[in-house]
Amino acid sequence: MKERYILTRFLINTIVIPISILTVIIFILVSLSWRKLPDLSAMIDYKPRVPLRIYSSDNILIGEFGEERRSVLNFQDIPNIMKLSILAAEDDRFYKHGGIDWIGIIRAGLINLKNMSKTQGASTITMQLARNFYLSSEKTYSRKLYELMLTLKIESELTKNKILELYMNQIYLGNRAYGFAAASLVYFNKPLSDINLAEAAMLAGIPKAPSIYNPISNFKRTKLRQNYVLKRMLSLGYITKIEYKEAIDDDIKLYNTNKKQHIYEIHGEYVAELVRQLLFKNFKSDLYSKGINVFTTIKSKDQDSAYKAVRKVVIDYTKTKYYGPEEQIELPVELDMSSVLFETILAEIFDKYNDSDEIFSALVLSMDDTYITAIKRDKVIVKINKENNTINNIELSKEIKRGSVIHLYLDKGEPRIINMPTLQAAFVSISPQDGRILSLVGGFDFYRGNFNRVTQAWRQPGSSIKPFIYASAIEKGISPATLISDLPLNMTAEQTGSKAWNPKNYGHKYEKDMISMRNGLYRSKNMVSIRILQTIGPEYARNYLEKFGFDKSRHPAVISLALGTGSVTPLQLTSAFGTFANEGHLIPPCLIEKVTDSYGRTIMQHSIIKSNKSNQAIDSRVSYIINDILKGVVKYGTASKARKALRRDDIAGKTGTTNDSVDAWFSGYTKDIVATAWVGFDQPKSLGSHETGSNIAMPVWINYMKDVIQERPEEQEEEKIPDGIIIYNNELYLEEFPPEIAISEIKPSEEFYDEDLKDVIHSEF
Repeated sequence: MKERYILTRFLINTIVIPISILTVIIFILVSLSWRKLPDLSAMIDYKPRVPLRIYSSDNILIGEFGEERRSVLNFQDIPNIMKLSILAAEDDRFYKHGGIDWIGIIRAGLINLKNMSKTQGASTITMQLARNFYLSSEKTYSRKLYELMLTLKIESELTKNKILELYMNQIYLGNRAYGFAAASLVYFNKPLSDINLAEAAMLAGIPKAPSIYNPISNFKRTKLRQNYVLKRMLSLGYITKIEYKEAIDDDIKLYNTNKKQHIYEIHGEYVAELVRQLLFKNFKSDLYSKGINVFTTIKSKDQDSAYKAVRKVVIDYTKTKYYGPEEQIELPVELDMSSVLFETILAEIFDKYNDSDEIFSALVLSMDDTYITAIKRDKVIVKINKENNTINNIELSKEIKRGSVIHLYLDKGEPRIINMPTLQAAFVSISPQDGRILSLVGGFDFYRGNFNRVTQAWRQPGSSIKPFIYASAIEKGISPATLISDLPLNMTAEQTGSKAWNPKNYGHKYEKDMISMRNGLYRSKNMVSIRILQTIGPEYARNYLEKFGFDKSRHPAVISLALGTGSVTPLQLTSAFGTFANEGHLIPPCLIEKVTDSYGRTIMQHSIIKSNKSNQAIDSRVSYIINDILKGVVKYGTASKARKALRRDDIAGKTGTTNDSVDAWFSGYTKDIVATAWVGFDQPKSLGSHETGSNIAMPVWINYMKDVIQERPEEQEEEKIPDGIIIYNNELYLEEFPPEIAISEIKPSEEFYDEDLKDVIHSEF
């Protein structure tokens, strides 16, 4: 009996009491620590870092900015196949445990003990969420205890569905993608609602190690992880054997494999960047994390058409010349295409030479009498027929050999050799009635330099400036019927106030007989424009240009102003032509329709500007007369190709070509849409002696208008002639300058006549 008592006392003193004390201490520590646990407001009132998103007017996403790509979905909007994939990959007992899976911990411990290494973890989805929201990744006992307590608190305050929803929106999945909705866009370019089983399993495998298991970084390892997830789903009864087999065999198409920024349904990169710059002044760094949504005036169809029109003209120009391979590298004679060396060579080449939509880079592997064999970025082998790759009867393959880095484009399905274009083009279209920008393409490829030529490139407008000079002349008493000399002239430095000047008509063609101002604009006669400017005075014309929104400081009051030697941007020129389309009213261009916060509440709204007295830039009668003449330019003059291509009579416009064909322009419009195309090199140089605005810029405009003008029916009613216009002999006059008062003719000044050019004078129309 005494021995039993001693044994009992011993057990109490050595085991029970210490355990009790330890339990009390743990309880006190847990109680104290529980009080120090953070409240769950970050989860309950979930406000993730959501990027700036930019949309077209018809709600097509065209760009986003922010360190985190994220799209937040409600639980019911997440497809079941995605939820099941996550549960199979991370925590199949999620709905059975209370946040800590003791069975899973024991199971993982036994497996790790058997393997003598940590091959399996036991973290639940709730534990991962606790770490993601509140904890660091350090591995200490105190942090682990804190994690367990925080996990229990999360489970006690949030529903299981809410926890899973937060996890699927918050978890990092590589390539700046946070949450599965964003990851689906980044890796597959599709919304999460559209993914299939194979894609869902691939995404579900990423959280284990985003840097290793995302498909862009390592597709092979990602496929192995995907197979594991699918096997787990099969063993848990989430999918059938048939579904498993189909998913295993599914050939997943990855998006963004060339490591470019995310490309959206339409190419609105220049638009998105311009919006970002405009809004940064208001929101600063908050712009990239507060879930701000911007709805632009851009129409997705117009934008897509503009992008394709720019690309086509630039590629058509580039493919008529070839300057040789981009680079020549030495390839070993015996080279295993599966070797690490070959993989390294390809990686270095394709990191240096990016693709550009339909133009892609390739490395030449071999050549024979018929074909050039090359390999692309995606490891696909292409055969290039030598016979189909000649320019001006020169066989391109003579400059190409094994190890050449080349660019290709598909022409009717056949690969053709081309240089990456250095030519640039810009295009913008607006609605003249309200200033809304409908499309904007600032260059050939945003990813090869984001300089926006629509808004940032100041170039000489050439003959495109003439309609505005003529408008100023009409208010000075010159009428469309005024006869003007087209004889050549030669001005001394004393006469120009600068340096000697010997301007030319295009093609060095001059008329012996005087021609009307109207015909002078139809045929873009330089001598006629110069004599008009001499008559009204450069300073007057310069001030008048300001009415159209031109920057007066960029248009010196010199005689060469008549030929467009000042500077304009394509957007500025388009807006100015909109004045003629809108009865003399100038409406400022507008790009942003409205801005909303992450809850969809409007925080900025564009006020529609309608035509009124305050924006009447020029006399509506002058606008009508110039508009009438510019319709004649399209019917009979330098822009007649536009009428022939579109078969419409409601088009007006003007070509523009600068000296030596450095800049080529075409601005054209109907009552509802005004658009400008510019083509040139960033570092000014000649496009070629025959590359005029009509030949190279107008095709951009025509290709765009062919797509978008179909939904804008031709005006059937004749435009009403404004009061205050007199019609005499089928010509238009301001009532204050009737035929008997208006300037009837502008003769050549003898001192300006150039005798050396008399032999080239002839009549031709």
